[in-house]
Amino acid sequence: FNSLGKDNFRSLAIIMNSKKFSNATFEEISHLVKEVVSLAETCCVKGADPNCYEIGSSALSAKSCDENAPYPDHPGIAACCTHQGLERKLCLAALHQPPREFPTYMEPSNEELCEAFKKDPQDFADRFTHEYSSNYGQAPLPVLVGSIKSYLSMVGTCCISPSPTVCFLKERLERKTLSILTTMSNRICSRYAVYGKEKSKFSVLTMFAQKIPSASFEDISPLAEDSAEVFSKCCGSMAEDCMQKELSELTTKICTKLSSKDEKISDCCKGKNLLENYLCMYSLQPAKSPQLPEIQKPTDEQLCTGTVFFFSYCRFTFEIARRQTNIPEVFLTKVYDATHNLVNVCCTVADSIACVSSKRPQLRGEIFKFLTKADELCGEYNDLTFLEFKQKLKESFIKTMPDATPASLTELVERRADFASTCCIMNAPPLYCGLKVKCHLFLCYLQ
Repeated sequence: FNSLGKDNFRSLAIIMNSKKFSNATFEEISHLVKEVVSLAETCCVKGADPNCYEIGSSALSAKSCDENAPYPDHPGIAACCTHQGLERKLCLAALHQPPREFPTYMEPSNEELCEAFKKDPQDFADRFTHEYSSNYGQAPLPVLVGSIKSYLSMVGTCCISPSPTVCFLKERLERKTLSILTTMSNRICSRYAVYGKEKSKFSVLTMFAQKIPSASFEDISPLAEDSAEVFSKCCGSMAEDCMQKELSELTTKICTKLSSKDEKISDCCKGKNLLENYLCMYSLQPAKSPQLPEIQKPTDEQLCTGTVFFFSYCRFTFEIARRQTNIPEVFLTKVYDATHNLVNVCCTVADSIACVSSKRPQLRGEIFKFLTKADELCGEYNDLTFLEFKQKLKESFIKTMPDATPASLTELVERRADFASTCCIMNAPPLYCGLKVKCHLFLCYLQ
C-alpha cells in the first residue's frame, strides 16, 4: 500500500480478486476491495496500533462468514467458517473459483467506450479492470497489469482526442503485441493450470503431432520439453518480460526446427512479430492423417521404467495422434491418464511385469473402443455440416435407443452436438471437455 499508493493498490486489489473469483459480479468484487483498501488505509499509516491489522482482518473474516455478506460466493466458505482465528483467515484466503475457459469479454465500439469513460472515468476503469481480469485471469500478473494499464491509457488519450477514430487505430496497432501476449499467455497458462508440467509436455507433443504429422517424435519432443519449461517458468512469474522473452525464444526454436517440415508452419514463421508467429502456429487446424507404417507399442517393461515411460508411451500416443488427427487432445489425454493409472496400480507391486501383462490387454481393448468412438464422432463433426451432423446423431441414437421418446432423443442429440462443437476442435478447453469424458480406472466414456 505504501509503495504503490492508494489508487494503484486499489486497482491491483480489483485485478487480484477478479482473477481469484472469476465468476463474481463487479458489485461483489467492489465490496471486497473497499474493505481491503479500508484495512490498508487504517493500518498501514505511521503510528497505527500494532494490533490494527489483526483486529481488522479478524472482523473482515467474521463478516465473510455472514450468510448475507456482499462478497464473492464460494461453496467452501461454510467449511472455513467452522475454524477460528488464523486458521479461518488462511482458509478463506485460499478459496478461489475456477478460471473462465470461455472468455466472454466483448470490446464495445469506440463511441460506447468514450461515452462510458466520459460519464464516469473511475467507474469505467474499475469495471473494465474487473471484466478483463475475470476473463484473462490466467495470464501472468505483470502481463495482465500491463495490458490493463495500456488499454486504459489508450481510452483516456483517444476519448479526448480531436480525431478519436485515427487515435484508436494508431493506439491499437501499438498495443497489438501486448494484446496478443495477454490472449496467448492466458490460453497457455489456463492449460498449464489444468495439466501441470508433465502433462503439458504431452499436450504440446499431441498438438504438433496433429498439426505437422510429417514431423518425427525426435523433432517435436525437445520442443514439447522446452514449451513446458517456459510455461512452468513464466505462468507464475512476477518478472515483467518473462513470458514475452521466453515465448519469443521458443517461437524461434519451433520455426528453426519445423519450418522445413511443413509449408503452413513455414508461412507462420515469415512474420517479423514472433508472438504473431506463435499465435499463427497455435491457431493452425489439424492436418489430414497421412499413411504411416504400423505403430511400435512400448513393452510391458518400458511402462514401469521411470523416465522411459514418458518417452516410450508418449512416443506411442504421439504416433496415434499423427495417424488419427480427428481425435482431439482431450481424448488422447484420457488415454494418457488411463495408462498412468495402470502404471500406478502395477508398477509399485512386487511382480510389476506380471501385473502389467495381465491388465494391459483389457486396457488396450478399451482404449481401442474409446478412440474409435472419438474418431467417429469428431470425424463426422469435422466432415459434415452441423445440421447433417445432428441428423446423423439422431439416426445413431434411434438405432441404439429405439424406445427413447422424441423429447429425450432431442435432449441427447443437443447434448452430444454441444459437446462435439466445443471439444472436437483443436485447442479445446481441457477442464470443460475433461469433465465431459468420464473415466473409471481404465474405462472412459462420453457423458
